[in-house]
Amino acid sequence: MNKFLLNTLFILLLASCSNDNESNLEVFITGAEIAGVNGMHFGPDGYLYAASVIGSDITVIDTEDKSIVKRYGLSDGVIGPDDVAFNSKGEFFWTSILTGEVAGFNTNGEKVIAGNPGPGVNPITFSDDDRLFVAQCFFDNGLFELDSNGNNEPRVIFNEIGEFCGLNGMDWGPDGRLYGPRWFNNEVVSVDVDTGDIRKEASGFTVPAAVKFNSKGELFVLDTGAGKVVKVVDGKNSDYAFIENGLDNLAFNKKDELFVSSYSEGYVLRVSENTVEPILPGGISHAGGIAIIGNDIVVADIQSVKAYNTEDGSESWNYKNTFRVSPMGANTSVSTYDNNLILTSWLDGHVKVMRPDNGEIIESLDALNIPVSATKFNNQIAIAMHGDKSITLHDFKTGINTVLADGFVAPTHVINYQDKLLVSDRGTGELLSIDVKGNKNIVVEGLNSPEGIAIKGGSIFVFEGDTGEVKEIRNNTISVIARVNSGSNAQSELQPPSMVFNGLAIKGDYLYISGELEKSLFRIKI
Repeated sequence: MNKFLLNTLFILLLASCSNDNESNLEVFITGAEIAGVNGMHFGPDGYLYAASVIGSDITVIDTEDKSIVKRYGLSDGVIGPDDVAFNSKGEFFWTSILTGEVAGFNTNGEKVIAGNPGPGVNPITFSDDDRLFVAQCFFDNGLFELDSNGNNEPRVIFNEIGEFCGLNGMDWGPDGRLYGPRWFNNEVVSVDVDTGDIRKEASGFTVPAAVKFNSKGELFVLDTGAGKVVKVVDGKNSDYAFIENGLDNLAFNKKDELFVSSYSEGYVLRVSENTVEPILPGGISHAGGIAIIGNDIVVADIQSVKAYNTEDGSESWNYKNTFRVSPMGANTSVSTYDNNLILTSWLDGHVKVMRPDNGEIIESLDALNIPVSATKFNNQIAIAMHGDKSITLHDFKTGINTVLADGFVAPTHVINYQDKLLVSDRGTGELLSIDVKGNKNIVVEGLNSPEGIAIKGGSIFVFEGDTGEVKEIRNNTISVIARVNSGSNAQSELQPPSMVFNGLAIKGDYLYISGELEKSLFRIKI
């Protein structure tokens, strides 16, 4: 659903030590309106409330006129929401999967923290008598009842339900039991929240992500691995709607119309047995690291890796991830490795090599300590490792890891620089070179939160995460050549400070810029 747009967005001031010049910054690829849509729920006002973890907001959508009414974000106290639910009083609560916080707004509009069972809190739902339940998935696997007023500690129903994931997108069943899918077990179960009794309700799914009941008490399951919605009647599955991979959650409105969200593409759809109707369009959802391979620009879009033709902006390919299931993983950075691509994920702790022609993963390095970016270096891979503040070399032939240099504060983007490496340290505001012996040298200092970097000729280009400024460093002069929105910040100390770093890449006479918050790609002639 992506469409390229080669019109001038801004006329930006070029600030330098000598003269002020004007330069055109163009929107090259437009993206989604939401940075990946996760859990959804219709409010008593008839609007659809859609949570976005990486966007760190809850978007209120009028599904009739297909418009955004309001956003609740960081300034409102909403932090990385994964799912959202309403009680009978019209209060809505959400889960913050990366921090563990479960919070909401009371009837006075005041934020209330119900509790913090720990990172991984994912699905949330209220029972018919307003009891609040949350479960963990991906980062832990418990099930809890919380006091929505926050006066009592969470009640543990299960410390663990299997491995890796307790339940995902849940709903309260008409039989008074809590229903939820088991992501890694290909089944839907129900739980008696007072006794802890678990009962299998349906099976045979690829990767079930969410369940919802309509007003008739009919059970619908979103199978993200198969890219479809399944209706379950008397324990038997029937396909209801075929969509595509990368789906996250579903919700019914008062008319029993069904809506589906996509974490990979950021869209919202109205679906039925016969139609799929876009409510909000999709596209780039979390523009992170970018790289050039052939005539394509590749975007690490967390739950997908996408490529666009640099001449006409058409989509060349799009590989969607099923979180913690697909071999590709959830990636925030990309670079080239000969004719292949290096994918880096701090979310999954891996560096992988992928064939761009078919998406096959041909090399995989797992269990890394918060890797942020990587690049080929002398037949090895150099990795910016936030967890131990190092640049670490990995040799796929021998399997040996060697720390080339350490002592960084927040190593973010590592690229090739002459016969050395160049690293942006977001914490110190420096760009540093590293030679083959690990010797570090400050190339540029005095920057504000440097993230993505690129080189052409005698110029170094850098994106500053906290300012949104793109700067050119040439002959010891620093010039601002473009400004876009600043990038997102980490939601806790468990993430690198760049979160999804804004990448830079050069093709011909153009510098390409990933606009993370704009969910778009920009370019500027250099």
